[in-house]
Amino acid sequence: MANLITIGRLVLLFVTIALIYTHSYPLALLSIGLIVVVFLSDGLDGFVARRRNSTSEFGAVLDIAGDRVVENALWIVFAELGLIGVWAPLVVMTRGFLVDAMRSVGYSQGKSAFGANTMMLTPLSRFLTASRFMRAFYGAAKGLGFVFLTGLFAAGLPDAVGTSFAALYDQQWVRIAGWFMVYAALALTIVRGVPVLFDAMYYVRGYDKQCQ
Repeated sequence: MANLITIGRLVLLFVTIALIYTHSYPLALLSIGLIVVVFLSDGLDGFVARRRNSTSEFGAVLDIAGDRVVENALWIVFAELGLIGVWAPLVVMTRGFLVDAMRSVGYSQGKSAFGANTMMLTPLSRFLTASRFMRAFYGAAKGLGFVFLTGLFAAGLPDAVGTSFAALYDQQWVRIAGWFMVYAALALTIVRGVPVLFDAMYYVRGYDKQCQ
């Protein structure tokens, strides 16, 4: 069930992207709501897995892969639409490739990204990468940042001229809060990735010894 939710998230993601590229103001507004659903369902799959006692390493890996697809796809879309610089998806994708490569070394030695068998070695690295608080905070920052960018796109469409929604996005506090979430999400992407790279060196050395 939890894995089906993850797959459903990806289907909904690409439906959302298709709606954005219609360049229709009403459909762009609808895509804002769908992005909210995509990010709320990120926590739902883990909750369902725990309630049904069906957690598995495959499910954890699939969940991480789903997160990667969602964030990479949306950063690329908003860069292509000219709302953010191309450096943003490049940073996110580079971090993702490096972190996932290091985690694969941990997996080869029986460790997991999260949970009781996490590969993280220190309390600080476990807090930054695996704690429910940081995972929720990071997810919220990304979700709100993407909602803001989608709204910014919608507010700039010809059909939005003169609407209260466009007027809302003309408010300085909305733009400050929105861009804060965007850059907070990007900063947290780096901050949460660095501990994985450092702690993974322990497993890399162990992997090298196994190969000798």
